[in-house]
Amino acid sequence: MENSFRFFANTSCRYYPCHSGAEELNCLFCFCPLYTREHCPGNPVWREKAGGRIKDCSRCIFPHVPEHYDEILRLLRNPDPLPEEAGPSGG
Repeated sequence: MENSFRFFANTSCRYYPCHSGAEELNCLFCFCPLYTREHCPGNPVWREKAGGRIKDCSRCIFPHVPEHYDEILRLLRNPDPLPEEAGPSGG
C-alpha cells in the first residue's frame, strides 16, 4: 500500500516491524489510540499487577491493519460510555 493520510509504513524505524502476523503494518497509529478504551475491537490481554489491571496489547495488530482506519476513526468519534451509562453488565 502506498503511503498516504490513511497509511504510513515507517520501515526505517528501529522497531519495524513491531508486530508479526501482518503483511503490511500501518504505522499511522504507532501508539494505539484505542488503548484507553475498556472495550476495543482488538485482542488485548488483561494482566493483574500490583492489585490492578494492565492492558497488554503486544500481540494485537488491529490498529496496524490498513483496512481498519475507518473503524478506528469511527470509534474515536464515539467514546466509550461512562460506566453508569453502560448498564449493569458494564457494556
